[in-house]
Amino acid sequence: MNFLIKKLFTVSIFNSCLFLLLFVGIQNSSNKSKVDFLINETIELPISFIVGSSFILGSIIGSFKIFNIHNE
Repeated sequence: MNFLIKKLFTVSIFNSCLFLLLFVGIQNSSNKSKVDFLINETIELPISFIVGSSFILGSIIGSFKIFNIHNE
């Protein structure tokens, strides 16, 4: 259980730092695009924010994957 809490804390700190760096990095971004969902589309967002937030979301989802590999 201690390992799970340590992993969750590490992942949350790492992804929070990435998100902060993402906001600092997109300050002067002028290329904007909309994300088209099935029903609606978003407001115009910088392309670097769309790519960066997708990377961070993938990192968060991937960190919840638990590998149970037993060598027999």
